[in-house]
Amino acid sequence: MANAVSTPAGAHGGHGAGHGGGHHDGHHDQESMKTFGFWLFLITDVILFGTLFATFVVLRLNTDGGPTGAELIEMNGIIISTFILLTSSFTSGIAVLEMNKGNKRGLILWLAITALLGASFIYLEVTEFIHLVHEGANIGTSAYWSAFFTLVGTHGLHVSVGLVWMIALMLQLRRRGITPVTKRKVNIISLYWHFLDVVWIFVFTIVYLMGVM
Repeated sequence: MANAVSTPAGAHGGHGAGHGGGHHDGHHDQESMKTFGFWLFLITDVILFGTLFATFVVLRLNTDGGPTGAELIEMNGIIISTFILLTSSFTSGIAVLEMNKGNKRGLILWLAITALLGASFIYLEVTEFIHLVHEGANIGTSAYWSAFFTLVGTHGLHVSVGLVWMIALMLQLRRRGITPVTKRKVNIISLYWHFLDVVWIFVFTIVYLMGVM
C-alpha cells in the first residue's frame, strides 16, 4: 500500500521538474526569438541605408548652381567625429568583455563612456548642420543637399536612438544587474553600435572623402 501511495507522489515530483525545465526552455526560446527579430531589423536597416547611399551617388553632382560640399564642409570636424565614433565602438566592445566577466560596475562604466562619445558625435554633427544652414545650404537648396542631409541625418538619428536605448539599459542594469535578459540587450546594443560605425565609414568615404575632397 505504501508503494502505491509513493508512486503517484514521485510521478508528481517528476512532472514539477519537467514543468520547471519547460519554463526555462521557453524563456531561452523567447530570448532567441528577440535576437532573431533584431537581426531582421538590422537587415531592413541595411536596405534603408543602401537606398540612401544609391540616391546620394546619383544626385551628388546636382547642385543646381548652388554651393557644393567641397565649398562648405569643414573636414577637420568630420575627421574628429569619425575618430570619436570609432573609439566609441571600441569602448562598447570593452563593455561586453566586462559583462562576460560578470563585472556590473565595469559594464555600466564602459557603456557610459560609449554614450558620452556618442553624444559628442551628435553634438559635432548638429554643429556641422547649423554651420551649413548658416552658409546657405539646407535640405531644400538642391538635390545634392537633400540627399546629403537625408543620408547623414538618418545616420545621426540612429545614433540618437542608440543613445536613449543605452541610457535606459544602464538604468536597468543598475537596478537588475547582469541577467540573461540584460545580457541579451547589451549584446544587441553593442551589435547595433558596431553597425552604425560601419555605416559611418561608408558615409565618411562616399559623402566626405569622394564627394568633398
